[in-house]
Amino acid sequence: MNGAPDSDAVVVVLTTLPDAASAALIAETVVGERLAACVNIGAPGTSIYRWQGVIERATEVPALFKTTAAQQPALLIRLAELHPYEVPEILAWTPGHVAADYAHWVRAQTGPGGGD
Repeated sequence: MNGAPDSDAVVVVLTTLPDAASAALIAETVVGERLAACVNIGAPGTSIYRWQGVIERATEVPALFKTTAAQQPALLIRLAELHPYEVPEILAWTPGHVAADYAHWVRAQTGPGGGD
């Protein structure tokens, strides 16, 4: 269980990227920096959105980052730094339930002094 969003709470962050290569590079960077425990890179999909007054269509790759509430601020800043878009989609939420073993693993993989 995840409970209130305290510093130990597991947080999920979503972003979309232009291709799998940029998603993998960002994922490897933030996992290496212990800002995220895991990143799931999804299959390319079509995004339709309004940009500068024009309806656009683009192929994008979704990426889900799992972290803790304590690491969330640093992860969001780092994603914004690494993201190739001028206005990146970066959404974060705290799930209502997280399996206890998985939550423990996420906490162990993020932040200073984490373990395997």
